[in-house]
Amino acid sequence: MNMRSKSGPVPLGELLKREGIMNEKVRERQRCELVYGQYGQSKKGEDFTLIKPDCERVQGDSISTFSVFAIFDGHNGTKAAIYSKENLLDNILSAIPSNLTRDEWLGALSRAFVSGFVKTDKDFQTKAHTSGTTVTFVIIDGMVITSGSVGDSLAVLESADGSVYHLSADHRLEANEEEVERVTASGGEVGRLNVVGGTQIGPLRCWPGGLCLSRSIGDLDVGEFIVPVPHVKQIKLSSAGGRLIISSDGVWDALNAEMAFNSSRGLPPDAAASQIVKDAVQLKGLRDDTTCIVVDILPQERVTPTLTPPTKKQGMGVFKHMFKKRTSESASNLHDLEFQELDVVEEIFEEGSACLAERLETEYPIRNIFKVFICAICQTELKPGEGVSVHLEGKSRAWDGPFLCVSCQEKREAMEGKRHSRDSSSHNSCSSSD
Repeated sequence: MNMRSKSGPVPLGELLKREGIMNEKVRERQRCELVYGQYGQSKKGEDFTLIKPDCERVQGDSISTFSVFAIFDGHNGTKAAIYSKENLLDNILSAIPSNLTRDEWLGALSRAFVSGFVKTDKDFQTKAHTSGTTVTFVIIDGMVITSGSVGDSLAVLESADGSVYHLSADHRLEANEEEVERVTASGGEVGRLNVVGGTQIGPLRCWPGGLCLSRSIGDLDVGEFIVPVPHVKQIKLSSAGGRLIISSDGVWDALNAEMAFNSSRGLPPDAAASQIVKDAVQLKGLRDDTTCIVVDILPQERVTPTLTPPTKKQGMGVFKHMFKKRTSESASNLHDLEFQELDVVEEIFEEGSACLAERLETEYPIRNIFKVFICAICQTELKPGEGVSVHLEGKSRAWDGPFLCVSCQEKREAMEGKRHSRDSSSHNSCSSSD
């Protein structure tokens, strides 16, 4: 940004004044109101939701508020889903260093999601329960949305101009060839159920265990190449806002993203969530728990979305009728500062690798946000020389952090097929499924 006037350099006092006004304008544009609702129909009673709209990055500072929306779709019981609901948020936040600015905090989220998911899985497995869960976990801070997911519960976002963004990856083996390759390279076997005569039926499963997913939390009785490392995506909405849908696979087995948005168009979030679930059940029947959360992210000047469905149009722009459009006058003062923020949707970050060395790396301009003597996964203190670098295999980086404690390093090796710590089971067995 150019702060030099035509008559010469801008005095420091004037520069600070202008920057203060500009930053306040930017903060104002980042503020939003969230209107949300949820609905579900139960078949097994294994779906759980988490909604926390008033979390704080800095305790006691209402300006640092962020919100959490999540779905946990359990299988083989409810214990993994309940444990994840109760502990995952704390595990994510404990992986973020203190005293960060908002931008640094948002930048640290992607790595913290990885640490939090893996720690939650590692801690739960010490309880010797065999249940597992998918997770789709979303943090909304202003207009910035960060989503982390394992399994086949998915989050999708529609911006005000009608563009649809997929915030999570589908980790069903049937739908993800890259994950099939990763699992087999790590020592797992992927195939279908065998019946008499050698006929194969049903979806692709991973053996041992028979799970249809390549990523989850829990699932002690399957191979450790079924990993808890989440796909993470971060996106910044324009000031016009958007609508977020988070649903378990009971919805996505019947509807795609466009169908879900179209079926709920013009409805407030609670009615929208109900309509989406009812449409899914009507198409496929209630064959599984079917749960949906809908969140409208609205400009602060417009808290309540329009209830009357907009006129249907082809292509883009269908959703924008639900939001009040910003006037040109509301941004006119920015021109006085020779500055104007681009008011577009920005896809900031996306990564789905299961490799911890890649996911725990940093690209931030400050490298000291990693505590050198803290395990990057479980956050336990390490004595000097005790930690194992995630870059151990690269001799040129073996001295460089972040570091893992011995038990987290063992888990990493098991996930990557370099150590087998669980018993194998027959290809024909199906002790875990989803």
